[in-house]
Amino acid sequence: MLVLTGIGTLVTNDVTLERGKLGVINNAALVVGDDNKVALACEAVNLPRELRTNAVDIGGRAVIPGFVDSHTHLVFGGDRALEFEARMSGKPYTAGGIRTTMSATRGASNDTLAENARRLANEALHTGTTTLETKSGYGLSVLDETRSLQVATSITSETTFLGAHVVPPDSQIDDYVNLVCGEMLAQCAPSAKWIDVFCDRGAFEVDHARAILSAGAKAGLGMRIHANQLQHGGGVQLGVELGVASCDHCTHLNDADISALADSNGSTVATLLPTAELCTRSQFPDARRLIDAGVTVALASDCNPGSSYTTSMPLVISLAVLNMNMTCEEAVWSATAGGAAALRRQDIGTLRIGASADFTVLNTPSYIHLAYRPGVKLVDAVFRLGGCVAGSLL
Repeated sequence: MLVLTGIGTLVTNDVTLERGKLGVINNAALVVGDDNKVALACEAVNLPRELRTNAVDIGGRAVIPGFVDSHTHLVFGGDRALEFEARMSGKPYTAGGIRTTMSATRGASNDTLAENARRLANEALHTGTTTLETKSGYGLSVLDETRSLQVATSITSETTFLGAHVVPPDSQIDDYVNLVCGEMLAQCAPSAKWIDVFCDRGAFEVDHARAILSAGAKAGLGMRIHANQLQHGGGVQLGVELGVASCDHCTHLNDADISALADSNGSTVATLLPTAELCTRSQFPDARRLIDAGVTVALASDCNPGSSYTTSMPLVISLAVLNMNMTCEEAVWSATAGGAAALRRQDIGTLRIGASADFTVLNTPSYIHLAYRPGVKLVDAVFRLGGCVAGSLL
């Protein structure tokens, strides 16, 4: 059993406490049971006397649920630093750069892919991410998509088949869609929980995306969609129609798109990826429009070698507050409970009783500092299943 006391601000995301969206408890205590789940979250003065003897006083620091990063691309070879430099000199971002990573990924060994993916996952862990989703999508062949997903399963259970990232240069789109829906899906499904498709300019149109997602659902995979990143299109409407767990990017939305997401009553989450806009010098989505309409919003890093090469959820939170009209409270919720909703998980992203004891100890008294102090190392320790897996309480 682990007992923490002296918590300046404890974010539980437990709405039953009737303490606002974040379920904040000040001057709090947190108890982790022998089952590695949250056994108690309360004000420290209410901690049972028998639990106080071995309690660890953390000196007024804040504790929040571990970040849930519901959109990453960690399995790839090489990098695209030269493309980034060119973009900073004025070259626009397009989906075509994915093909550069395809060549590097196909040429990389399984060990090299795994080493790089583990490095990035560990990097994310040290900035407070306790759960992440990651995708294939840079192999774009049956062999390379299959081995990419096998690598992905070594770092997370939230794995996504993204054979439909772009059409490889040696293929025609109809032939490739048939391959994705047929042999590629059959080989990849055993290592995947989700299926995704990039429905946007330079990638896949709505009809192809519908066929791909439907084939994945028939194979037993949950559905996600990259939608409306580069321009307005039908991706969000398609996602809601099919009941996908999350429409990701959602940069270019009209009122009908927002209404469709709102009408899903939280079944389809809008996942926003502000570091992608930062690193491509693109328009930031307006989270305020979504939240005010009643849409459930998640925040994620979109870590990938082309358009968002970062694993830092604190940076994502800061950008969401500074550039997307979110409050600090909303951004922290979206990076924790919102990410869990995008993965249709209720056991993570919260510190209510019975939830997995995944949490982060900040070296500040409040979660507000995640936005208030952009770029500063704020994570002292990260706990997963009640055990310290990064940093230290000392």
